Amino acid sequence: MADYITTYSKIHLAPIEPEEKDILIEDIAHALSLMCRANGHFKEFYSVGQHCIYCCEEAIKRGYSNTVALACLLHDASEAYLADITRPVKKNLQNYLKIEEVLQNTIYEKYIGRELTKEEEELISLVDDAMLYNEFIHYMNEKLQTKDTHLVSKPAFEFIEFSKVENKYKELFNILVNKCREENTAKSCF
Repeated sequence: MADYITTYSKIHLAPIEPEEKDILIEDIAHALSLMCRANGHFKEFYSVGQHCIYCCEEAIKRGYSNTVALACLLHDASEAYLADITRPVKKNLQNYLKIEEVLQNTIYEKYIGRELTKEEEELISLVDDAMLYNEFIHYMNEKLQTKDTHLVSKPAFEFIEFSKVENKYKELFNILVNKCREENTAKSCF
């Protein structure tokens, strides 16, 4: 049997050797809307998809570029194919980290047209850390140590129906891709 997964849209994607043609935003939005953050330990269901949407909205509120906002939306997209692994475990899985990096960069290549710069990666990391900090305050009453804790946006940390998260994810994606195309920063390949 081949080393692939069958996605929501019935594509056979090889996570270890991904091809751009096999990556669909519909699969990413669907899977992330059904995947729970914090390995299911929050007091209610809160999806990776919601997290990504809120990171994207935070990047927009901070005045970051459309490319960075789109990258914030996509920053956990590899998890749609690999799963969400908690940070303390993930940092000890060197092969996993390599696989994740290849897949995530393939996703960025497809939808942004290139790998991210170090500066863009740092902005995304700041947004991701600030969102994580505030998620843990809300859901766990725990203050994590992160580089950035302040949010400009006002995310609603509450359960949102899966289909609504999936649709919002795709809506934001389409808006930002069109803006990036206008700026000539995204591929016109989909």
